[in-house]
Amino acid sequence: MALEIVFGAAQARAGLLRRPLGETQEPLPALMERIREVFGRDMALQEVVARIVEDVRTRGDAALFDYARRLDGAEISALEVSREEMTRAGTAVSPELASALALSAERIRAFHANCRRQSWVDFGEGGLGQWIRPLARVGMYVPGGRAAYPSTVLMTAVPARVAGVREVVVASPAGREGISPATLVAAGIAEVDRVFAIGGAQAIAALAFGTESVPKVDKICGPGNVFVQLAKRMVYGAVDIDGLYGPTETVIIADETADAEMCAADLLAQAEHDPMASAILITDSSELARAVDREVDRQVLGLSRCDIIAGSLKGRSGIAVVADLDEAVELVNDYAPEHLSLMVRNAWSYSEKVANAGGIFIGETSPEAVGDYTAGPSHVMPTGGTAWFGSPLTVEDFLKVTSVVAVDGRTLGAIGPAAAAIARAEGLDAHARAIEIRLARIPEGRS
Repeated sequence: MALEIVFGAAQARAGLLRRPLGETQEPLPALMERIREVFGRDMALQEVVARIVEDVRTRGDAALFDYARRLDGAEISALEVSREEMTRAGTAVSPELASALALSAERIRAFHANCRRQSWVDFGEGGLGQWIRPLARVGMYVPGGRAAYPSTVLMTAVPARVAGVREVVVASPAGREGISPATLVAAGIAEVDRVFAIGGAQAIAALAFGTESVPKVDKICGPGNVFVQLAKRMVYGAVDIDGLYGPTETVIIADETADAEMCAADLLAQAEHDPMASAILITDSSELARAVDREVDRQVLGLSRCDIIAGSLKGRSGIAVVADLDEAVELVNDYAPEHLSLMVRNAWSYSEKVANAGGIFIGETSPEAVGDYTAGPSHVMPTGGTAWFGSPLTVEDFLKVTSVVAVDGRTLGAIGPAAAAIARAEGLDAHARAIEIRLARIPEGRS
């Protein structure tokens, strides 16, 4: 399962690090067959999602039960998970897992407690400020069905709680076996208020518009498949969203001092997420490149998700050998990866040169995998190059800002004439007059 190795920055940009504009995931034949089976004809993914969203918006709970059966193969008797089921979940997971989830939540909570901004108002002559308030209700989408992601519950719900959100709602597909007990235990640890056994585009629509059972939220957060992301794009405006997330990606910058076994392990950890995941090593050492390639071949044997890994390594991953580490950092800043691991000597000094990355993992004892679970920052990070302008999920995503303007007469006298002049230049005479009336009434000596 040899990795592709390219030489030089130009080849890396043209191949491994090239993202086609507007890149989309091509529907698999099995997926298209499933669409024909459910909807009776061939439909584009966007058309499927638009139909589901409108159906949920107009039919509410009835559509949710219908799609749970037709799309997820789940015969659910209730959309909302009961308190009794939440309690039973606690006895279905091991004490070790429960303890690990609690540790993760504690570290996430501590990290995000340092990130929250506070309201401020200058009650002096400035008369300006901001009220920083939490959103009232947010919805977290947590992938599920064939796999469980309790970590995503913690990485989204805990920051919302730290922000002071009054009500936190989780939606996760039930599948044939119901929602994973681990997911429900994580929801309890994160102090989630309500959990709904719904998934896919239908869950996004229910959270965005509300149904008889599902409350309408102010914002929807969390990762998901192509249907979830298309639905988030469609409902934006009716509700806020945190971002649109594509396949996950990691870039490792390593020099000759890096441990080839660790580099290979980190690449494989990324590749096992999804056949569309990207796991890329950039190094200035040809010897390390060959050693990592050999290690990947050795370590992949026996891994439970080797088929998924093979898809990622063949289509989306590889190794680039470049002239030096400065060139490697330049490539990273152009690519703007979700995750960047620095496995080089003097890693801190190179971290300061990185402008575009969702998260930077510094040194061999800071693997990206620990960031997925227990480091502290949320693992919901910008993908697909959006780290050029986007940020990881933080408490900021659950806060809204209201500007406060309370200038006194002296300040109005100083700034009002300029405001009126700009208003008249824009042809807005009423704006100018609203200012000038007040300017004329300011007592002498206060302007």
